[in-house]
Amino acid sequence: MSSISVKSERLSSKHRGWQTLRRSWWGMLGGLVLTVLFLFPFYWVVVTSLNGSNQVLQFPPVFLPHGQWQNYVRAWNEAPWLRYFFNTLLIAGLTTLLVLVTSILAGFAFGVMEFKGKQILFLSFLALMMIPQTVLLIPDYIILRDLHWLNTYWAQIVPWGASVFGIFLLRQFFMTFPRELLESAVLDGASITRSLWQIVVPMARPALVTVALYIFLGSWNSFLWPYIMTSSPSVQPIEVGMATFLGTNGTDWTGLSAAVVFTTLPVMILFLVAQRQFLAGAFAASSGMKG
Repeated sequence: MSSISVKSERLSSKHRGWQTLRRSWWGMLGGLVLTVLFLFPFYWVVVTSLNGSNQVLQFPPVFLPHGQWQNYVRAWNEAPWLRYFFNTLLIAGLTTLLVLVTSILAGFAFGVMEFKGKQILFLSFLALMMIPQTVLLIPDYIILRDLHWLNTYWAQIVPWGASVFGIFLLRQFFMTFPRELLESAVLDGASITRSLWQIVVPMARPALVTVALYIFLGSWNSFLWPYIMTSSPSVQPIEVGMATFLGTNGTDWTGLSAAVVFTTLPVMILFLVAQRQFLAGAFAASSGMKG
């Protein structure tokens, strides 16, 4: 009986091993399929940017590039891209910095401090996420016109200086912060402001990186707002510069695709470099929500 039980245990362990291996293979296959699905649109843009204009709408489609590198030279000379890059970096950088400051202050207040009406005020903030931004375009335009902010950097930075998502994410992170550290700092004579910036903020780095990446990428990809609120290339970002390839005689698909490639690569590299901290911040926020 003992030998039979040993053999059955071996067979069951071998069966479990095969099941685990099969699940891992299916997981790898699923990950490969998702990777191809996500990367194929960018690959198609690259192929279009390296083909001739007569091959863009060809059927059956051309899946391999033909080395038309002059499309990149033509696309680069089509618009003042250095100015667009400068404007985009300035707008995205200052917007991200402003959002981090406001998210830290509001998130700390909602997550750590106690005051009357905190829950109602926080729910009011969350309700703002359900309002479509396009509904507010006309009143926002009138406000910016009255402030004489149209066609300025201010119109693209200040209205986006606070983020409900950033406040929510940092609030969830601060709710899990050990209160004993703050109490110890207060007993040592530190003010609440000093404790926030010297103790809490350094420990919230993963969540801050997540908010910073989210806001920076959103500002980099912004099109509708700057397209409506600005009219001069001297203050317009990259996405508005893409409209250069949309003419009355049709769309220059090869030039537009080339521009998409050399304007998208910087943010792709940024995300690949910071993806570990981005995921760490997401996990920190999710643990805060469970708590």
